Amino acid sequence: QVQLVESGGGSVQSGGSLRLSCSASGYNFNSGCMGWRRQAPGKEREGGASINRGGDIDYADSVKGRFAISRDNAKNTLYRQMDSLKPEDTAMYYCATTGPCLPWFRSLVSKDYRYWGQGTQVTVSS
Repeated sequence: QVQLVESGGGSVQSGGSLRLSCSASGYNFNSGCMGWRRQAPGKEREGGASINRGGDIDYADSVKGRFAISRDNAKNTLYRQMDSLKPEDTAMYYCATTGPCLPWFRSLVSKDYRYWGQGTQVTVSS
């Protein structure tokens, strides 16, 4: 059974930083494409980042330059470093995996991800 468990969320002031972690189990982490998404109340999931098996990365324009995605295959863990946080970054943050994917594949499209964690809340105050 695939499980994704996010941690590291919390409340910070504008300009602060947080590092989110996503611990994965129940499948071969090395074979999966991973992504982060976020969802604010009343809005669609967006603000994505993706990383494929080979470490190739894509970012949505809304987070490019401030957020960084990385993975540690030895620890079955996905990370999201978030710097220069703004109040509009307040949202529930989710990690997701496609499950096994082709080496070159990566995607910022939510429907491409089959498994999702429960999310971790990030609140940024001004």
